[in-house]
Amino acid sequence: MSVSRLRSLANVDLYSVAIVGMVGLATLLPLQGQGTVIGGYGTNAAIAVLFFLHGAKLSTEEALVGARHWRLHLAIFFATFGLFPLLGLAAHALAPQLLTPALWAGVILICILPSTVQSSVAFTSIAGGNVSAALCSATASNLLGIVATPLLAGVLLSSHGGFSGNAAFDIVLQLLVPFVAGQLSRPLIGNWIAKHSAMVGLVDRGSILLIVYTAFSEGVSHGIWHQVDAAQMITVLAVDAVLLALVLFITNFGSGLLGFSREDRIAIMFCGSKKSLASGLPMASVLLAGQSVGLIVLPLMLFHQIQLMTCAALARRYAGGEQAASRGGVPVLVKAR
Repeated sequence: MSVSRLRSLANVDLYSVAIVGMVGLATLLPLQGQGTVIGGYGTNAAIAVLFFLHGAKLSTEEALVGARHWRLHLAIFFATFGLFPLLGLAAHALAPQLLTPALWAGVILICILPSTVQSSVAFTSIAGGNVSAALCSATASNLLGIVATPLLAGVLLSSHGGFSGNAAFDIVLQLLVPFVAGQLSRPLIGNWIAKHSAMVGLVDRGSILLIVYTAFSEGVSHGIWHQVDAAQMITVLAVDAVLLALVLFITNFGSGLLGFSREDRIAIMFCGSKKSLASGLPMASVLLAGQSVGLIVLPLMLFHQIQLMTCAALARRYAGGEQAASRGGVPVLVKAR
């Protein structure tokens, strides 16, 4: 294994540890009083900067190249906003007593969120997939999610209080406006952003850590850890793992049955199976205002960890198959397990 690959794996692991650390910090030292207000403002600012930088980083020309592959995008959008909700509803219908209503709301929340951008593209690139199409599709998924997620939440989460009437407007202000501003600013700062991609990654990860800390601080203040015992945590982990495994399996083999190339199958699998923590946490705080957001986002937190570790391993397997093919071996698609 190369040094760069080891560094990449170490970064993923350290980031996972940092997220868990934020949960621990919020448990021991939750924000209180004025600190909660300051943390909320800081989180909103971090999300706005994050989407501004993503907008400035996205090459319009590259996005247009990827946008031409409409069949691939339809497959990813169906997996993100169709397959996931169907699986989540089926799980709830089959075992409604398996989790508490709040935790089931969290599982449904996972299912209606858009895909990630950075990790989807990164894993697609590592695995040798169609990067330009993945970049376009993952970005479009986030933009589509600004409309699709509130609509799906209104239908699927109505029994949990639905969402506030101004939710869609607030999400547009938090996510879409900064992204569009970044795109408009690209001619001025695009080259600088490209040269400082590490900074974009730092802001991305730093903003998520801040959101995790503020969300779980609120949850701790509302007694989140008195509402979830060890058995429930294990059950949530199992539900998340099965959900991810099913989506990986269906997107992998389903895209093969539809005749997609190896590169496209990789993009479909990684983009179609991801759920955005960076978009999901602020969306949850707006859509589920007045409810125990910390408890509801717990399944998303766990799903995020599972998807990072699982997809990192799959990306390495795909990369190993590509290297074997370049040496004269036969490329083998990874089967979801």
